Amino acid sequence: MQEDVIVAQDLTKYYGRSRGVLGLSFTVRRGEVFGFLGPNGAGKTTTIRLLLDFIRPTSGRVFLFGLDSRVDGAQIKRRVGYLPGELSLYEGLTGRRLLQYFAHLRGGVQWQKVEALAARLDCDLSLPIKNLSQGNKRKVGLLQALMHEPELLVLDEPTNGLDPLVQQEFYGLVAEAKARGATIFLSSHNLPEVERICDRVGVVREGKLVAIEEVAALKGRAFRTVEVHFAGAAPCEPFEGLPGVRLLSCHGNTLRCQVEGSMDALVKALAQFTVLDIRTHEPSLEEIFLAYYGGGTENAA
Repeated sequence: MQEDVIVAQDLTKYYGRSRGVLGLSFTVRRGEVFGFLGPNGAGKTTTIRLLLDFIRPTSGRVFLFGLDSRVDGAQIKRRVGYLPGELSLYEGLTGRRLLQYFAHLRGGVQWQKVEALAARLDCDLSLPIKNLSQGNKRKVGLLQALMHEPELLVLDEPTNGLDPLVQQEFYGLVAEAKARGATIFLSSHNLPEVERICDRVGVVREGKLVAIEEVAALKGRAFRTVEVHFAGAAPCEPFEGLPGVRLLSCHGNTLRCQVEGSMDALVKALAQFTVLDIRTHEPSLEEIFLAYYGGGTENAA
């Protein structure tokens, strides 16, 4: 039977009268990549801080590796790598000195692996932290999370500020961590990233968990905005009622609509006309949330 590495039971957190999260219950299985998704202010960072016992819940409990996060914190943290969303590092140290400091706190790591990781992420460890861009500081943060090969990686918006090539390398590192049996819990609002690396996702809105789905199911529910330019006047009638087509409108020689799921019915209907151009736009996660889980967020992390 597959072990649950993370078990959250009815987690609720209030900051005074302000909502943090409300009644969150979910599990994350060993060896899976679990994406935690939601608009800004939905409660993603609050949840991560609760999982790692950086803040205490108003009510509810968290178990990591079967251990109580409030009672067994030191034992748990030895087995965890963490990248916060808002990264604060010792500005006066070089990247190398900072990572050596963290390595000593952990009782030592294999430094050759740290150097190899730095090379893969194109991270110059000789530079002072204060001279680094936000993206390069993010690389140092990733190195400290990854360098001891933890059993559980908890990553809050890990690719923010990273250039595309480094993002690709990060995806490879996640795949390698998963292959060796590690569990990865990451927050994100980047749908292509989630589609690429996550097995399951939890969707949080206004502090409440509104869905937990396999990535394939989430992707299948996504819709595309489609704009079609015809040689003549755009005909609306042949496209009304097609499977998955909604919000259909025609103006001049242009047809606009949204398509959920397969484009097959729309493409076959278009084949009988002279089409000059087709443009499609895949939605952001926030657009999917607004479409399927309702709109609006309160002001909480």
